[in-house]
Amino acid sequence: MNLFLVFAAIIVLFLLSGIRIIFEYKRALKFRFGKYIKIMQPGFRWIIPFVETIQIVDIRVITINIVSQEVMTEDNVPCSIDGVVFFKVIDPEMAVLEVEEYQFAITQLSQAALRDVCGKVELDTILSKREEMGKNIKNIVEVETKQWGIDIIDVKIKDIQLPENMKRMMANQAEAERSRRARIILALAEEQAAGKLLEAGKLIDQSPSAIKLRLYQTLSNIASEKNSTILFPFPEEVLPRGNKKDDK
Repeated sequence: MNLFLVFAAIIVLFLLSGIRIIFEYKRALKFRFGKYIKIMQPGFRWIIPFVETIQIVDIRVITINIVSQEVMTEDNVPCSIDGVVFFKVIDPEMAVLEVEEYQFAITQLSQAALRDVCGKVELDTILSKREEMGKNIKNIVEVETKQWGIDIIDVKIKDIQLPENMKRMMANQAEAERSRRARIILALAEEQAAGKLLEAGKLIDQSPSAIKLRLYQTLSNIASEKNSTILFPFPEEVLPRGNKKDDK
């Protein structure tokens, strides 16, 4: 009886040890004595203990950071650039059987592509066209990863670190640009004001009565202060009169 219980317990443990639960966002590759058999779908699964093994592959979108890379741009400016890669395993079988540690391989490819792409352009291009630089890196990396059943979704350049002297030069350049724009705006304003004064002068020349109206407006502005005494050095009648057409 005791022998039967021991044997039954061994059988139960054997069966339990083969139980596997595969989540919906994962796939499992089953191997029997090291030979690939098939891909196991999500759910409750059972494998033969000690004979069969599985390797789990995540099929969700995965992100990998591209560590900061020292890059010398085409215009000989040293800078440190880092980024991030978004990818997804499309074919778990190829991802496991065609390359060892596909995440590490993608990281190495991305680092090399980043140095290659950014080293062929000037610093201004990297700063102003990050999106384009990311697409160029993506195109290079996905050429290799397609053979591994992996789809590169996107590559983004996150940060660009410049030397301190270069930061100061760029700050001075930005300040000079702002000063130039301010001077242009001021010059345009003065030009417009001069044009309006010229138009007003021509109008006054055409209508002498406008001189008297302007005088009365000036006197009204002065009188509003209530702290000034107004003296006329000449009679008001000596001011130029408008012609009959103007008086009307």
